Amino acid sequence: MKKISLRQGAERKLLNGIHLIDSKDIADQSLDNAWVEIRNVKGEFLGIGYLSQQNKGGGWVVSRQPVKIDAQFYETLFSQAWGKRQSYHDDQATTAYRLFNQDGDGLGGLSIDLYGEYSVFSWYNEFIYSQRDLIIKAFHKAIPQVKGSYEKIRFKGPDHDSRHIFGQEAPETFLILENGVSYQVFLNDGLMTGIFLDQHEVRARLVDGLASGKKVLNLFSYTAAFSVAAAMGGAAETTSVDLAKRSRELSQAHFEANGLDLVNHRLVVMDVFSYFKYAKRHDLTFDVIILDPPSFARNNKKTFSVAKDYHKLVEESLEILQAGGLIIASTNASNLSLKKFKEQIEKGFGERSHDYVALHQLPYDFQTNKKDESSNYLKVFTIRT
Repeated sequence: MKKISLRQGAERKLLNGIHLIDSKDIADQSLDNAWVEIRNVKGEFLGIGYLSQQNKGGGWVVSRQPVKIDAQFYETLFSQAWGKRQSYHDDQATTAYRLFNQDGDGLGGLSIDLYGEYSVFSWYNEFIYSQRDLIIKAFHKAIPQVKGSYEKIRFKGPDHDSRHIFGQEAPETFLILENGVSYQVFLNDGLMTGIFLDQHEVRARLVDGLASGKKVLNLFSYTAAFSVAAAMGGAAETTSVDLAKRSRELSQAHFEANGLDLVNHRLVVMDVFSYFKYAKRHDLTFDVIILDPPSFARNNKKTFSVAKDYHKLVEESLEILQAGGLIIASTNASNLSLKKFKEQIEKGFGERSHDYVALHQLPYDFQTNKKDESSNYLKVFTIRT
């Protein structure tokens, strides 16, 4: 195993519990895609990790102690991760959740989700992908309950972004349960699966009646999972808006899976800012508005960045929100701190009175590194006006 030295000052981050290695902190910039023994400038041992470029950084620390990286190492990680999620395994109302979450479970660069009897591996860099055969074998030895597996490639490399890799193949589409609600998912059609599992606690509040009797507007709705949860929780009507044409078909499948009549649930294919203009022109108002945009988007030469532009969504929403209404403000931008996100929200509200009712971050199945704020990337505020 090759040895690397961290630049002076970088040692403090590691000792404070940060597992992500920043490329600029490494003295030898030529080394990549390798297991490494990490030392400080004095030559003292700091940990075991690997180097590989990905969108978040240049590598990961996987152990502060000398350890042999072999099949047993991975089996132990997967067994421990499975044990932490026993309450999810026992919950008959939920059959889809995260089984393994990167550095929160001891191995940055890899996440594994469960959809019924099937698992989905997401690989985030070239090196961890090069370990896939050993990792997959160890996973299925540690967790034999999983009947088949798929993978998603979330870095530039292989010529595919999704494929079946192990065991039984899943149907092209099938239903999973979350909080007692059915959702149609697909495991081998691009990087998406039909639902974002990290939002299941927010959807649980909607199922439990947060939007009961209310008119709900769900913006950047993707497959309208928030809308379906609200409808199952007694919402009087929902409107789901997304620019992607396919969103209508995928959203309709979720409603139909739960026997929900679409008469009171509209699916709109439109740019969100265009919909704001449409709603104001037609005097449409809502009791609950859900704002969950992508971190960055480009449309007709216009760009949207959560870090710079989220306040515009809040400003526009307030013009069509009923007095006493709720805004559910959400982002999954890991590069935006909770403080900075709240500043964007406050900028949108301006002088208008409002109260923060709740904050949701990643649920328990999405284990995080408690020492690294960016590990807990999800931030969802429920705000009453």
